[in-house]
Amino acid sequence: MSSGNDLQSEARSKPTFSEEQASALVESVFGLKVSKVQPLPSYDDQNFHVYVTKTKDGPTEYVLKISNTETSKNPDLIEVQNHIVMFLKAAGFPTASVCRTKGDNTTSLVSVDSGSEIKSYLVRLLTYLPGRPIAEIPISPQLLYEIGKLAANLDKTLEKFHHPKLSSLHRENFIWNLKNVPLLEKYLYALGQNRNREIVEQVIHLFKEEVMSKLSHFRECINHGDLNDHNILTESCKSASGDAEYQVSGILDFDDMSYGYYVFEVAITIMYMMIESKSPIQVGGHVLAGFESVTPLTAVERSALFLLVCSRFCQSLVMAAHSCQLHPENKDYLMVTAKTGWKHLQQMFDMGQKAVEAIWFETAKSYESGISM
Repeated sequence: MSSGNDLQSEARSKPTFSEEQASALVESVFGLKVSKVQPLPSYDDQNFHVYVTKTKDGPTEYVLKISNTETSKNPDLIEVQNHIVMFLKAAGFPTASVCRTKGDNTTSLVSVDSGSEIKSYLVRLLTYLPGRPIAEIPISPQLLYEIGKLAANLDKTLEKFHHPKLSSLHRENFIWNLKNVPLLEKYLYALGQNRNREIVEQVIHLFKEEVMSKLSHFRECINHGDLNDHNILTESCKSASGDAEYQVSGILDFDDMSYGYYVFEVAITIMYMMIESKSPIQVGGHVLAGFESVTPLTAVERSALFLLVCSRFCQSLVMAAHSCQLHPENKDYLMVTAKTGWKHLQQMFDMGQKAVEAIWFETAKSYESGISM
């Protein structure tokens, strides 16, 4: 169980820059003249939407990202993430552009004297990507398929990525890496005693029993690790019939990147695409079909998919409850997944692995014959 001191130290690690301070940072570190700054929601870092005075041919909107003090102790990781964003953009993915500092670096370490101590924060600036997040649009089976395909293509493309500090993506105790589901036990206190906690405890037990032994059989890759319904942006376009359709126009937030496995990426994507769906159990088959059009899963990877999706629900729901104790003022943002997440996890658990897999795998198979369900 986390002690009060642990909670206080975690809460203190989140940056608390004012809009004026953020504006001054952009001007002093990146040399841009700021016209307006607005805070953006974030988990344990701080983000700002920055508008700058128009230059000759540069963009006028950016996102300033200020990492928490813990993450800021690992500049190699942030550097690799920045280079991955640039690499993917060059490969044709709809990612932001990374802006250089006045000293021609991709990040800058800023020290702030808070009176009692000096804190250091890594700051970086990315171009702002317009678009509507998946969470705000009606999502079709075709779009789910395309998102599954995008997830697989992203991981496959990163097989070709090289960087001298790439080993920083081996984040051993990173709570958001799916292989670290057992670490959730430390945070279960945040749930109290109820059925939700019982389900999480069962999932952790099954993960230890049935997934841990399979990890060595999964194919390793670099995972984005957070393709959620707020990190995928869309734009509308007219279909042949004249109806409005949506296509992916942006990928955000590479902060949770780490070494994982192909099956982790598809499990994480399925879970997040279920959140806003009116028929959540159907979602998995469409995402899986898209993913497998690029990278078919092996039999052992498929056999773990159900538990991995349940495990990601547990990670998201448990850590949201824990974070709400740290940052009660941020509750609305932190609890977005919880609004429907517990209900979806319980439904999956009540139906059982075989029944859910039958729906997923049958739907995925229907794409092979050209008749999507």
